[in-house]
This record gives sequence, C-alpha cells and structure tokens, in this order.
Amino acid sequence: MLDSHSDAAMSMSVPFYHKYIAVVHSDFTAIYSRDTHKWLLLAPVIGAITGLLITGVVVLILHIQWAFLLSLYYRHHLLIVPLTTLGFLIAGLIMQYLTPDPNQHSTEEIIASYHEHQGDIDLRPFWFKLLAAAATVGFGGSAALEGPSIYGGGGIGSWLWGRIKGFKLTQADRRVMLISGAAAGMAAVFRAPLTGLIFALEMPYRDDLAHEALLPSLIASVVSYATLVALLGSEPLFGFIGSRSFSARDLLWSALLGVVCGIAALLFAMIFRRFRRFMVRLPVAHTWKMVAGGFLTGLCGLLFVQTYPGVALMPLGPNYEAVKDILANSHPAQCLLLFGLLKAAATLFSLGVGGVSAMFVPLLLMGGSIGKVFGQSLVHVNGVDLYAAVGMASFIAAAYKTPLAAVMFVAETTGGLSFLIPTLIGSAIAYGVSGEASVSADQRLHEVAKLSGPTGIKVREIMQTRIVGVQANATIKEFFDNVAKTYHHQVYPVFKDKQATGVISLWEISQLPPEQWAKTRVGDAAHPEIAEIPEYADLGEAVRLLLRQRRDRLLLVTGPDHTPVGVVTSSDVLQALEPASRPHH
Repeated sequence: MLDSHSDAAMSMSVPFYHKYIAVVHSDFTAIYSRDTHKWLLLAPVIGAITGLLITGVVVLILHIQWAFLLSLYYRHHLLIVPLTTLGFLIAGLIMQYLTPDPNQHSTEEIIASYHEHQGDIDLRPFWFKLLAAAATVGFGGSAALEGPSIYGGGGIGSWLWGRIKGFKLTQADRRVMLISGAAAGMAAVFRAPLTGLIFALEMPYRDDLAHEALLPSLIASVVSYATLVALLGSEPLFGFIGSRSFSARDLLWSALLGVVCGIAALLFAMIFRRFRRFMVRLPVAHTWKMVAGGFLTGLCGLLFVQTYPGVALMPLGPNYEAVKDILANSHPAQCLLLFGLLKAAATLFSLGVGGVSAMFVPLLLMGGSIGKVFGQSLVHVNGVDLYAAVGMASFIAAAYKTPLAAVMFVAETTGGLSFLIPTLIGSAIAYGVSGEASVSADQRLHEVAKLSGPTGIKVREIMQTRIVGVQANATIKEFFDNVAKTYHHQVYPVFKDKQATGVISLWEISQLPPEQWAKTRVGDAAHPEIAEIPEYADLGEAVRLLLRQRRDRLLLVTGPDHTPVGVVTSSDVLQALEPASRPHH
C-alpha cells in the first residue's frame, strides 16, 4: 500500500505527465503535419526498383548494343547509314503499332503526366517504349539514356501508387511518386544523385521547382544510385578531373561564354520546336518519318568520320566516350565546330522525327564543342577544359531550362568540382539570355497558376479559330483513324449535331482496349461536360476556368449568339504569356 507521501507525489506528477505528453504530441503533430514520414518507407522502394531497372537499361544499350556497334562503325564506315536506319525502322514500327500514341514517350510523357494526368501513366506500352528507346539510341540515334531512364523511373513511381496500400495516398502523392521515380532514373543512369534530384524538380517548369517532391526524390535518388553502383561500380561517368584552377579573368570569359551558349541554345530550341511541330503534323505514317530521320542521322555520322577518320569522336549514339574526349583531348577548332554542328543536326533528325529518348548528353556535347572552340580561339590558353565544362553546363541550362541540374551534372559526372563557380556564372547568364526558349514543349511557366486578375489579353486574341471536333455518335475507331491521327491534338470537343456535349482526350482513348474501339461511341467515352467562355473574356478568366478542370483542359469559345467560334487550351495560354507571342496594339 502506498503511503501518504506517495499519494501526494502521484497527484502532482500525473497532471504534469499529461501536460508534458500533450505538448510533445502537439510538437510531433506539427513536425509531421504533411505526413512526410511515409516517404521514408515508400521512396526507398521506388529507388531500389528503379535502380535495378536502369542497371538493365545501361547494360543493354551502353555496354552491349552501343559498345559493339560503335566499334563496328569505326571499322566499316559504310554500315553507319543502313544500321542506323534499321534501328529507327524498328523503333518506328514499335511506336506506331504497339503504343496508343507514337509521339508520347520519354521525358515529355512524364512532364505531360505531371501536369495533365495527376501522375497517372498508361503502363500497357511500358516495355515496348523501352525497347523502342533501345532501338533508337543503341543503333546510333543522337540521344541519351536519360529518356528511357526518366520514363522508366516515373512509370515505376506511378505504378507503385496503385499497388501500395495502407498509406492513405492521395492523387497529389501520385505526382510526387512520379517525380521521385524520374529523379531516381536520372540519378542512376548518370551516377549522379544530386543531378537526378535537381533535374527532376526543375523538369516540369521553366521557372520554378516541383517543391512538393523534394524529400522523396532525394531519398529515391540516393537509393537508386546506390543500387546501380553496387552492381556496376562507382566511378564518375566521365571520370575527368580539371587540369587547373580558375582566375578572376576566367570568370569574365565564362560570363561571355554564357552569352554565346545562351544565344546558340535559343536558336537550337526554336529550330527544334518548329521542326518537331512540323513532323508531328506531317500526314505521313510515323514509321516512315522515323526511317527518314534514321537515314539523315546516319549521314551526319558518316560525314564526320569520313572528314576526320582518325578522330575518336562520333556524333551518334549515347556519346559518353565523346564527352570525355572533348574534355581531355585537343582537337582543331574546325573539327570541333563540324562535330558540334553535325551533333545538332543528328539530334534534330533523331528526336525531331519522334525518336524515343531525350537530349541531355547531345546538348552537353553541343555546349562542350562551343566552349572548347571558345577557349582555343578567343582565350588562347592551353588548358581549355574549363571552358568546355562551362559550355556544357551553359548550353543545358539554356536549352532545357535546368540551370542547377546542369551545373551539378558537370560537377558530379566529371569530378571537376573546381569548375563549380565558373559553370554557375556561365549557366546563370545563358539561362537569362535564352529567355523562355526550351526544347521541351511540355514544360510550363509556374506563374500561370498565380494569375488572378485581368491581363489585358482577350480570349479571342489567343483562341484557335479552327475547331477540330468529333460527333458523339462516331465510334472511337472512326475518331482515331479520321481525326486523331491527322491533327494530333491532346483533347477534342464532342458535338451532337451542332451542340457541344463534352470533351474527349487521347487519355480516355488509351484507357479502352483497342478491340473495343469499333463498338464504343465517342459520346459514351467522353467527359460529359465542356466549359465555355465568351470570346471577349479576359485571359485571366480563361486561366481560372482551365485550372478548375481535372485533366481535359479545353475551353469552347462562344460568340455573341452563343455559337462556337474557337477553342482555347493550356498551350494557347502559355504561348500568350510569352512576350514574343503577345499581340501588339
């Protein structure tokens, strides 16, 4: 039995105990208010699975396919064009006949899914797209491995969202898992976890970061990187260490090089976007576009090796060996200029026609060529590796709108940490000089979500006056064969006679098995609502209405008599926000 002193002590301690526990509980509730602890369990799973997948991608494409074909191409130059064309033919057939949309893949599909589909990826053609990437890059397409790696990691993150139970995951969490997987893919394929993290966060926007994915992307990147290096080794990808430190004079030259690279990247981005848009709209089967692109890409490689047969450079394939060669070895300025120009042309022909991958390393090499020539011809120093590194980072920063990832990539993959400050300066200036130009058509300006008041721009000034729609009683097959294949829009208004009844997108089509297309009516698959806006409404109102929609962001513009006169999509709004596209009064 307790004595009176024990009773008194208990009576005093119990209230204090409850008060203390309440305070601690309040603190921990605030600390974990965003439920971030779930990522400590989910992100490593995303990273580990992605790391294993990307290890397989690297071994297949880089260590088997390209290692064999690169050696073959150097020994037998005349095989370059036919074998590159063959690879593109295989990729074209896969994408045309085994995927819902041959123009949707790689990094761009991840960005589009993040913005339009809440991170939901159609995974039925997942393996086919990875095989198409292997055919594109492994046979000599001027592209890099980050395309299939980002797509593969993003697909894994999206897939796991629907498989993992018990974490009360929201739709917003699916977008986070998508970006986390993309970060893990980038981190593994380039053996650069910080680059993977930063690139994935910068990727969706031209002017901001996907802040909500920071913690899970960080964890997934580290785990994915650790998984790959445990199997393939931990040496830096290019294993190059800068030969000298920099001076104040070098910083001034780096700033000027940033201007040069910014202008060059701006021109390349403009040409690539226009060429890509032309090829998407060209009424020719996707396979034949790919064959033409493969033939022209092969010609670029053949022209260079015939002009400089003793140089260990090839403007084709993943090109990791070329990065180290440009950084470490000396080449005549005319050789580097021809290599840079042919690399740009090969990238245009490879990815502009619809090749399955992305262009991080091609941009790196274009910038590296410019930087090396700049150092040799203007600065006149022996150790021009600094300027090659600055050119690499600056060109990526300007063309991809990822300045932080560009700098970190050069530092992590080359081991040239002494170049950090010059590359930061060059990248920042190149990013500013290039404005909003980007090789990515799906990157967005984050400010769109912040528009709330009048802009002075009327809807009729930015709308598309040609309304491409579909009748509700048409079958999905008729719609796909007669409309979607021709115009390549993402979303279409649905009409019953002349009355708008809803919208249908390629996303709805992709959710239906192809065998049901011939017997399913468009009206049955369409979203049964369509937002309307008067033609004289302000752009700010259009933004408000577009942001209210879950996925199919299209507005039907009506005239004074309420008849349809045009349509407005998110892309129209983004173009209107770019200064060069705004009408002058």
